[in-house]
Amino acid sequence: MGKPDHAGRARVVVVGASAGGVEALGRLASLLPEDFDLPILVVLHVPPTVSFLPEILSRRGALPAVHARDGDPIVAGQFTIAPPDAHLLVGGRSHVVVNRGPRENGYRPAVDPLFRSAAAQYGPGVIGVVLSGALDDGAIGLARIKQAGGVAIVQEPSDALHPAMPMSAIEAARPDHVVPLDELAELLAELDRAPAENEAQSSREENRMDADPTQMEPQAVTEANRSYGEVTPYTCPECNGTLWEIEEHGVAKLRCRVGHSYTEDAYRYEKAVSLEAALWTAVTALVEKADFSRRLASRLRSGGHDISAERYEREGENAHRQSELVREAVLAFELPVPTDEEAHAS
Repeated sequence: MGKPDHAGRARVVVVGASAGGVEALGRLASLLPEDFDLPILVVLHVPPTVSFLPEILSRRGALPAVHARDGDPIVAGQFTIAPPDAHLLVGGRSHVVVNRGPRENGYRPAVDPLFRSAAAQYGPGVIGVVLSGALDDGAIGLARIKQAGGVAIVQEPSDALHPAMPMSAIEAARPDHVVPLDELAELLAELDRAPAENEAQSSREENRMDADPTQMEPQAVTEANRSYGEVTPYTCPECNGTLWEIEEHGVAKLRCRVGHSYTEDAYRYEKAVSLEAALWTAVTALVEKADFSRRLASRLRSGGHDISAERYEREGENAHRQSELVREAVLAFELPVPTDEEAHAS
């Protein structure tokens, strides 16, 4: 379990990262001292197939690193990392939960569920860290940690390979520390040696969403949405279900009845991904229509039905032209990922 502080409270470090996160985590691992004895739980956005992050961090630094398994103990002085295609949560002060609950902000694992669960279990004993990444996963979770009395830390955006995630966290959480990566290890070591001084400031109303949607039954998620949110005309990019808008720490979040949830930036991105997929589906359908029309035309012409064959040939030519138009639109399509310049300007 987490190491107790001077007031007897258990303590844990939770870290979230995305694009540029492998480099940032590797640097952090190389700088942490061998005697650092707080547990470090990590979510890095990774593909759903494979991750070599434990091997990378174990080679880079003195602390061991492992992929989490459901029910594993929280081990001091170790990186415990979310495995691919699974959320990592704090299930209690002694163990972790690994599950395949609904994606958040288009990710599984996602940072917000880890941060929320750590805040709920550890309160003032949590040290939350947001590193390099795109979009804004982790911003609301870090605000929840700060609200619970924990310590909120963000990598200096100008020091990050991708500054959008740190900048979103700064805006939402107003962190206690904003530091370059090379100063983060020493700051964590200082916090390891010092007592947790923040006091929990949360109220029941502010924590009305404490039950984690990644572990809730769909009916419970729906009831929570209806109680604390407003229905929108928008649909979930993943399941096409109705979305409710819920505001947390000044950030609007859209959540469907089964628990898929998105910040506005994440929703904008995921809808663009869905749109691109739909356009390629349209290209496929038009190409198939053109091919099948030509097949019918050939068969009819060989049977002497020239008038009908000409009609199908025209139909095939029209479908081919339409497929080229849609294909050109897809090739010109750009996903709305913020550039570094846009992130700094926001």
